[in-house]
Amino acid sequence: MARILITSAIPYINGIKHLGNLVGSQLPADLYARFMRGRGHEVLFLCATDEHGTPAELAAAKAGKPVEEFCAGMHAVQKGIADGFRLSFDHFGRSSSRRNHRLTQHFAGKLAENGLIAEVSEKQVFSVTDNRFLPDRYIEGTCPNCGYDRARGDQCENCTKQLDPTDLINPRSAISGSTDLEVRETKHLYLRQSALRDRLEAWIDSKTDWPVLTTSIARKWLNDGEGLQDRGITRDLFWGVPVRKGDQPWPGMEGKVFYVWFDAPIEYIACAAEWADANGLADADWERWWRTDKGAADVRYVQFMGKDNVPFHTLSFPATIMGSGEPWKLVDYIKSFNYLNYDGGQFSTSQGRGVFMDQALSILPPDYWRWWLLSHAPENADSEFTWENFQASVNKDLADVLGNLVSRVTKFAASKLGDTVPAGGAFGPQETALIADLGARVRDYETLMEAMDIRKAAAELRGIWVAGNEYLQAAAPWSALKTDPARAEAIVRLSLNLIRVYAILSRPFIPDAAATMMAAMGSADWTWPDHIGGALRVLPAGHAFTVPENLFRKITDDERADWQQRFSGVRG
Repeated sequence: MARILITSAIPYINGIKHLGNLVGSQLPADLYARFMRGRGHEVLFLCATDEHGTPAELAAAKAGKPVEEFCAGMHAVQKGIADGFRLSFDHFGRSSSRRNHRLTQHFAGKLAENGLIAEVSEKQVFSVTDNRFLPDRYIEGTCPNCGYDRARGDQCENCTKQLDPTDLINPRSAISGSTDLEVRETKHLYLRQSALRDRLEAWIDSKTDWPVLTTSIARKWLNDGEGLQDRGITRDLFWGVPVRKGDQPWPGMEGKVFYVWFDAPIEYIACAAEWADANGLADADWERWWRTDKGAADVRYVQFMGKDNVPFHTLSFPATIMGSGEPWKLVDYIKSFNYLNYDGGQFSTSQGRGVFMDQALSILPPDYWRWWLLSHAPENADSEFTWENFQASVNKDLADVLGNLVSRVTKFAASKLGDTVPAGGAFGPQETALIADLGARVRDYETLMEAMDIRKAAAELRGIWVAGNEYLQAAAPWSALKTDPARAEAIVRLSLNLIRVYAILSRPFIPDAAATMMAAMGSADWTWPDHIGGALRVLPAGHAFTVPENLFRKITDDERADWQQRFSGVRG
């Protein structure tokens, strides 16, 4: 039994995420966690809300709530939605936790001790009215490039041009609207990533099994322009982890907080401590996952994220861990994803364009979404959600293939042979051929799932479902019943057992349907089918089963058209 640590990129607190966010990190991480648990491995699957930084303050202000109250409320909302999609986190933490505060301050202190923190003076915009320095996103004005009058100090949303606050025409505070702004000098801490460049490069070069997407982005940041740059890790904000060296004050840094991208990845570790706290466990119980001197050396650590998060997870977070000089676990494998686009364009929160996680659950159960998203995961290139493709995939894969098999077998068996598994005769050549075929297919499925080759794994699983349908059609128990009842019973006995096997294999993708199938077979035995021949004999003659309600319903053309219109937003 292996020990596998899994983390998903932590979602930001300022709103409900769309389906592209879901398939880019949390959902494939859940798929892998469920598969590894199903194989009998010990898994710790962690995620959290990312709660600090400028957008959290702005979102709270817009909602008219104190930022602490806003974040607590949104954490509960995101946790509820995650539960709705059956994301099987062992713990869903918060980057604002006391554990993360203390651990972030600890890392900063160790980096300072090792000469990897520099104090840098820089000029920043100060709002006299608000009596505070303004981060770039807190400054609005007219874009000098396109004339858009609500451009931010870091970028114009209208023309996408990168900006500095001093580029803006008629700049104003996004907090108060005040134009009483000054440029003042302030000091910040920088992580000297450049000092760790060679060590980071050697580490990345050693990861020969990583996806090309991951390593190409990491090497680009290592080598482009002037190479890996030192990075500011503090901000002049009120909401965040206060700047301290461990448990000691940091002279000159009073009133500052750590930059969200410094403390957010540290929450992966802190989340494990939160998990231990929540379950009444000791520090040793979480340290065995994260400290290589306390048992984590034999842990396999896998991270899941969208490609925009790769630089911070391949460079900045590893630099923090390496630079601490302490025996923390480094990631073994990073599974990164391209973007999911929406129906000929992009998802847009501001325009209400696309399907967001809460909306998806309001119109269909989670398995419908899980299946489509995972079977179309943007692994090697950007992929696109269209309602036509979604309808076709649900109707063909889920309803016509898997749902149809379960319905045909259970209804026929119950109506013709009773509500227990029939005894029947011995398996014949058709059953032997199916067992051999499924044995090879399941081994292929396992290999693809272990490699996190998600789209191919979904295709292989569908092939396993199809094989069962083809067997049932060829064996034709309804015909055999007329001439050879024992033969018909043998076919049905195998087919009922096949439903249980399908429940186990399908559970990582469609957990609700898998639970329904297993319950209908009157079983709670989720043992992985290492030997298909034996697995297809688990339910003995006389074992009771029931006919489940329809596993999946088809999406109608009218529904598809309605949803396409409802979630189209404002097209530009």
